[in-house]
Amino acid sequence: MIVAGFGFRTGADAASLRAALAACGAAPDLLATAAGKENSAGLRGLAGELGVPIHAVPPALLKAQETCTHSPASQAAHGTGSVAEAAALAAAGHGARLIAARQISPDRMATCAMAEGDGP
Repeated sequence: MIVAGFGFRTGADAASLRAALAACGAAPDLLATAAGKENSAGLRGLAGELGVPIHAVPPALLKAQETCTHSPASQAAHGTGSVAEAAALAAAGHGARLIAARQISPDRMATCAMAEGDGP
């Protein structure tokens, strides 16, 4: 299973998320983000376009993931160096590994990372 993990600012639209996803270069089976952000209009719109479900990752699982990149803002807000990487890894499940580190949309509103694993 390939999971696209997203971190994004309030107000990020589907175009911002799509741009970050495109930089990762793979088609996901599932979208993942921090719990509480799964109902954003932008993420729901992108999930609808792609025809894939959204998985909300609880804070404890985000914090438990080792990330390759480290954003001070992400660390302060969510306790992880990258919400995108942590969400992708947590949702990818057993044997998860990053296949694309955090990519940032051109407007800097969204990040995306890709992980592959056996599923949640």
